[in-house]
Amino acid sequence: MSVIRKGTADKLKIKIFKTREELGADAANMVAEKIRELHQEQEFVNIIFAAAASQNEFLARLITLDVDWTRVNAFHMDEYIGLPAGAPQHFSYFLGQRIFDKVPFANVFCLDGTVEKTDEECERYSALLLQYPTDITCMGIGENTHLAFNDPFIADFNESRLVKVVKLQVESRQQQVNEGCFEYLNEVPEIAYTLTVPALLKAKAIYSMVPGHSKAEAVYHTLVDDISERYPSSILRTLSNAWLLLDEDSAKMVNQALAFS
Repeated sequence: MSVIRKGTADKLKIKIFKTREELGADAANMVAEKIRELHQEQEFVNIIFAAAASQNEFLARLITLDVDWTRVNAFHMDEYIGLPAGAPQHFSYFLGQRIFDKVPFANVFCLDGTVEKTDEECERYSALLLQYPTDITCMGIGENTHLAFNDPFIADFNESRLVKVVKLQVESRQQQVNEGCFEYLNEVPEIAYTLTVPALLKAKAIYSMVPGHSKAEAVYHTLVDDISERYPSSILRTLSNAWLLLDEDSAKMVNQALAFS
């Protein structure tokens, strides 16, 4: 996979590829290599995955690579509240179709969007995250710069909780329609669980895969604007252990704004 440009924004390392397929393949190779590296130091590796169309090429490649999945524990980073059990829009279903049911993980820990006691579900999942400290986070960036469902101004860079319930902004819900997950906006749940920003960033290594022209404005805000909760993904620029992987479409607004080699 040929990188057509690379650079940094503050501490964040950036790679730009010609196509989203090349992006996904390189990201998968990087994550697989990191898993193998960590397996030399520890018995199990704990990974948080994102459920989004931006991850499709990455996940499709990752499941083909030489990884000892029996020594990997899997988590996901957000889930709708209120959809019926088995609904294909559940993020656990999305990831089940693409990776959770495709390789032999040691454990797959899913948020349950169907339980009535949401506080207890937040506590349950938080306890699992503490029991299995995150080694790798594989994420995207939303069209409104959200990380998981930490939307602008809902995101808290200093949040003490690991998991919380949030009311989704219209932009986040509309993105789900744009990506074909729902036919109409009023079908998209308004409430969801999300891992908080600190929970996502606790990882030893963070890989953010962000292809597509619909993400170009979000990428610009991530890399050029001030680091603040107005643009949650801007926090990635404070991390020396994070990679942002883009294609030409998602990078089109930053090519002139930043110096790339």
